[in-house]
Order: sequence, then C-alpha cells, then structure tokens
Amino acid sequence: MSESIYNRIAMLRAERGISRRQLAEAVGVHYQTIGYLERGEYSPSLYLALRIAEHFEVPVEVIFSTQPFPRLGERTA
Repeated sequence: MSESIYNRIAMLRAERGISRRQLAEAVGVHYQTIGYLERGEYSPSLYLALRIAEHFEVPVEVIFSTQPFPRLGERTA
C-alpha cells in the first residue's frame, strides 16, 4: 500500500502568482521543502498542511488528498 499524499500546491501558487520562496517564508519552512512537497517527495506534517491551507484560505482537502486529483478537464464519476 502506498502512502503518497497528492497535492495542488503548485497549481495554487501559479493561480496566485507566488514563488516557492514566498510560500515557504509565509508558512515557516525552507523553500526546498515546498519543492519536495510539490513533487510528492515529502509528505507534510498535519501542522504544515494546515498552515499551507490557512495561507491559501481554503480547506486542507482542497490542497491535499490520499488519491490523485483529476486532471484539468477530466470528468469525475
């Protein structure tokens, strides 16, 4: 069983026009941590996941999931 955590951090950053470094400073981590998160190489702590969601002003499940997010334009059942 895979314990991957999928996320939409890169999409949200792009929508809001913020860099990895800016997000990292806002949530109190190193900018490389944001890159690791975006690539799925690192799963966030609950605290960090909540801080990121708080920063983007969305529920945590909008950003993080245990299932892959549908691709843009893909329909869900």
